[in-house]
Formats: sequence, C-alpha cells, structure tokens
Amino acid sequence: MTSPGRKIRWGVLGYAKIARESLIPALARSSNSEFRALGSRDAAKRAACAQAHPGARMHPGYEEVLRDPEVDAVYIPLPNSLHKEWTIRAAEHGKHVLCEKPLALNAAEAREMAAACAARGVLLMEAFMYRYTERTRKVLEVVRSGALGKIRFIHSSFRFLLANPASIKLQPALGGGSLYDVGVYPVNFAGLVADALAGRPAAARPEFVAATCVRAPGGVDDGFSALLRYPGGLIASLHSGLNTHRRVASEIVGTEGLLEIPDTFFDNPGALTLSRGGEAREIPVPESDRYRWEVEDFAAAILEKRPPLLGLDESVRNLEILDRLFAAVRD
Repeated sequence: MTSPGRKIRWGVLGYAKIARESLIPALARSSNSEFRALGSRDAAKRAACAQAHPGARMHPGYEEVLRDPEVDAVYIPLPNSLHKEWTIRAAEHGKHVLCEKPLALNAAEAREMAAACAARGVLLMEAFMYRYTERTRKVLEVVRSGALGKIRFIHSSFRFLLANPASIKLQPALGGGSLYDVGVYPVNFAGLVADALAGRPAAARPEFVAATCVRAPGGVDDGFSALLRYPGGLIASLHSGLNTHRRVASEIVGTEGLLEIPDTFFDNPGALTLSRGGEAREIPVPESDRYRWEVEDFAAAILEKRPPLLGLDESVRNLEILDRLFAAVRD
C-alpha cells in the first residue's frame, strides 16, 4: 500500500532547456510529484534554477543528486551519448529513471540499461511525452474502430530548421543527428499504430527496411528517410530533418479511409481529419498537458508498483529498428 498523499521526489541531471521549460514546471503542476534537486556543474544555471524554484536543493554535479537521500527518481535530459552511463549510475543508487528519448544509442545499450534497473528494482521509462496527449488517444481510437478499413500505409514526418551550428544535435560524439533527435518520433509512431493493429505492445516488427540520408558537414545525418514494411503488407514512410522548414504531420491510410494528423507529436489543440467515401469530417483535439501526465503516470507507477504507459520492450524494439536503419544507410 502507498501512503495517501505521498509524492515522488525528483532530481534532475542538468538544467537543459527541456528540463527548464517543460519537465520541471510539469512537476510543479503534478499531483503526485515534486521537484527536489538539480545537479549542474554550471554555477550560473544553479543560481537561475534556485531563483526560479526556491526550496529545491542545488548540487554541483550529477553524482550528488544520485546520492541525495531526498530524491526518489531522476529525470535525464543529458546528451544522448550520456543516457546509458547516468541511467545505470542512477539505478546503482536506487533511483527510478525517466530518460529522454532516444533511450540509448542502440538496442544493446538499452538492454544493458534495462537489466541494470531490473537488478536494482527501479523503474526505467523513455520520455516519449507525445504518448500522453489527447491527439494520440484519438488516433488510437480511430485506428481501433475499424473506420479506416484494412490499414495499408503510414506516413510520418518530423522536420525543422536547426539554426544553431554549435548545437549538440550536430555533434556525432554526443549522439547527434536528425534520426536520434526527431526521427525517433515517426519510428515510434509507426510502431504504435502497427502494435494497435497487432493487439499488443511491441508486437510489430518490420520484415524489411530501407533508408537514405543527407549528412551535415560534421558527419551526422541532417535529413533521413526510411521505408518499413511489416508482415501483412503495411508500409510506413518516415522522414526526419534538421535542414528544412518545420513540418510535423502524419497520415494513416486504409482501404476505407484516411486519417490526417497535423502536429502529430505536440499537445496543442487542433483537429484530425477523417476522410471516408468522398466525405471528410474533423475530429476535435483538445489541448493536453503532456509533460504533467507523463510524470504523473511514471510517479503513479512507482507508488503503485505497476508498469508505466510506455514499456521497455517497446523502447528496445524502436532502437532495434534504428540499428537496422543506420545499417541500411551504411550499406
């Protein structure tokens, strides 16, 4: 049994923009979590965080957060290349881990991270916050309703123009590139839809993949395109980029209808468009509080000793697909 009103106490490793602007404010809005500690080697960032969040403990490094007895769980928004190291260290200190996507650089790393967390009895989840939106819920409702008939094709794209040439997104050693940064969303989305058709999480695996990319001067991909073919004939066309005008949209096409999903991975209000038999109707989508719902589900999973919404089998499966896509480009 959990204590009534108990809250999970969170530590954050690094004062990255997503932590500063999205995750930490979500902790303040949540019903079962609180922001307790930050670790940062940057004194100016610690000072800014302390001013914004009086009462939170400021530590000069990540290890100090892991040693803090008042921290139950940590959020890791660090560069992709550091996810494995700090997830395993957090597990060794008995901390639950919500780790930014991609969970790891490859499936082997993800399996090692999962094993370390399982050995210590702590939860690990990849932070795919779009899975907590009303938009995603309504997409799944349409897919499962049969309104589209037999689903034959998925298209999903996440592109934007990266204006900062010094961004870590362009640094190979830190796990940069468009596929790691935003391409993981279309890959996850295709898997979500395919799993809905299969009837269980992490069940669908493509039998064939093909890929091509355009590389930035430093060597990372700044444009990536992939084709996945699943058993039964479902084909997914996936695109990511750091080199174009912003485009975030998806569509699901079946024998009986088409579902168009603008702003697929965001939580703003809007509408899906369902086209059937020459007629189109809009399905309203209300605004969502995706970061709050993400941390509340993860905290509830800890308190209730249950799995969170997004399981590690799915995260490992997604990275297996990324491994195959990178291999296809090298070939």
